Amino acid sequence: MLPKIRRPKHVISSISNPLTRQRTTSSFPPNPQDFQILCSNGHLNQALSEMAMQGLEMNFQGYDALLNECVKQRAVRGGQRVHAHMIKTNYEQPVYLRTRLIVLYNKCERLGDALQVFDEMPERNVVTWTAMISAYSQRGYAPEALNLFVQMLRSGTEPNEFTFATVLTSCTGNFGSDHGRQIHSLIVKRRFEPHIYVGSSLLDMYAKAGRIHEARVVFEGLPERDVVSCTAIISGYAQLGLDEEALELFYELQREGMTSNYVTYASVLTALSGLAAFEHGRQVHGHVLRTELPSYVVLQNSLIDMYSKCGQLTYSRRIFDNISEKTVISWNAMLVGYSKHGMAQEIVSLFNSMREESIVRPDKITFLAVLSGCSHGGMEDRALKVFDEMVSGKDGVKPEIEHYGCVVDLLGRMGQVEKAYEFIKQMPCEPNAALLGSLLGACRVHLNVDVGVAVGNRLLEIEPENAGNYVILSNLLASAGRWEDARTMRELMKEKAVIKEPGKSWIELDQTLHTFHAGDSSHPRKEEVYAKVRELLVKIKDYGYAPDLSCVLYDVDEEQKEKILLGHSEKLALAFGLIASPKGKPIRVMKNLRICVDCHSFAKFVSRVYRREVSLRDKSRFHHIVDGVCSCGDYW
Repeated sequence: MLPKIRRPKHVISSISNPLTRQRTTSSFPPNPQDFQILCSNGHLNQALSEMAMQGLEMNFQGYDALLNECVKQRAVRGGQRVHAHMIKTNYEQPVYLRTRLIVLYNKCERLGDALQVFDEMPERNVVTWTAMISAYSQRGYAPEALNLFVQMLRSGTEPNEFTFATVLTSCTGNFGSDHGRQIHSLIVKRRFEPHIYVGSSLLDMYAKAGRIHEARVVFEGLPERDVVSCTAIISGYAQLGLDEEALELFYELQREGMTSNYVTYASVLTALSGLAAFEHGRQVHGHVLRTELPSYVVLQNSLIDMYSKCGQLTYSRRIFDNISEKTVISWNAMLVGYSKHGMAQEIVSLFNSMREESIVRPDKITFLAVLSGCSHGGMEDRALKVFDEMVSGKDGVKPEIEHYGCVVDLLGRMGQVEKAYEFIKQMPCEPNAALLGSLLGACRVHLNVDVGVAVGNRLLEIEPENAGNYVILSNLLASAGRWEDARTMRELMKEKAVIKEPGKSWIELDQTLHTFHAGDSSHPRKEEVYAKVRELLVKIKDYGYAPDLSCVLYDVDEEQKEKILLGHSEKLALAFGLIASPKGKPIRVMKNLRICVDCHSFAKFVSRVYRREVSLRDKSRFHHIVDGVCSCGDYW
């Protein structure tokens, strides 16, 4: 311990500052246990008063007890009093206490104060550097954290496992992951890779950068795995949309004896939401209840999202109503669930309740759900009123590009294509591809070729690689009899080598996911499935179904086009559902892309002819089809 600087007694007696006045009751140094007892009992203010009375007699143990309690309570004012006392009494602060000050200021979100302490330190150790790097990293100052790490290396201070684990959290995005790979090489050289904290941070860094294979290599190389590392890799798969891989890994790790926490289950539920695997979701929910995990709101929010994406809004609402302290994410999860199903009345009712409670303020996602849901649910006037309230600043949330996009979609649904086009021209921000794509879709439905061509050409400039834009524009031109222009559009698509993302559909039966791709020949019951599709085609044609050949991209004859349409993944999954599920049971099919017009029509006829309720969840929304009528109103 560094010696304290003491002033001569004759100086002390002549100073009236209470900080430097010795206690009159005793001339002995303070008992460090006094501070520890006061602090451990939560009497911080009393301990601070005792510090003022001690004046120059304060020692390391007393300061340490006070700062630790300030950190625990996040008492920035108390910490500042301790800091000021050390300065005014000329106490020579050791590295340890200065580092505790950095930790305190960081926890109290006083980054400037933490940096000032750091800059004024005559010497620093690895803990000091790590604390300051952590302060930058936690506040989102990734470049500063990385620069400080480089300064640390240049100073000759050797990083430890906590330093590496901390600095890796600042290696985000493509640029950050390049730095992360360099840090990874340092970790290997210094043989810190097997350490559980470092390994978990490494795999988390790679996973967030989309490099899941590198993350898996790090994970497999860990000598031991804890719940943090297991959760990080599962979450990595789920966040990248690799839902089946995430679920498979979760079950594998469970068989190996992994202990899961609420974050693990939240990550698994994210994967189940993507798959819309209702039966698996119920199993996981049951497991959560049996393990008696605390009702963390993040887990409850994940359950709301999972059930709504499985089409089970009754379950979602039951969980939502039982949350004791709802966050804005809780409200948004329920509102988005209703929005995806086009349940406008429920959205308006819930949104009004949120406003009336005035506990949680709506944010931009709240308004996005309300606008989108009202638009899809036929409450256009209500949606426009909500948008006007946003513009006026009623709830303190100004509209962004996504909210303007909802208005464009709404006007398009109402057939006011020209008005939507003018609305785009007057927006305070540049339209993005999603907004223009919405208007192009409206032009296709309402056969507005002039606006469609203008919007379509703009779209091709913004995202020339999106095959869907070429297809919609080509079909729009063909519908107007402009066959040569339509053919030119298809040729342009080939010339630019635009490749349409492969479509896949899946259906869950008896807790097993059956996945189908377009023209699939891999399913073990493929012959039975294709025979059923042909049977369905013959039967529903008698009821008026006619294939929409415009959905075929290839330049082939009509007979071949019809054959290609029969191989669409939605039809294969639907046929398998009819074969493998009990008669009368609803059929739920999921698809990774937006459902095509022909498959939508096909499903409606199947629902009417076979008296089956059909639920199709595509990339953008749910289609609930009952007796041949779809909840989307044939607009999506």
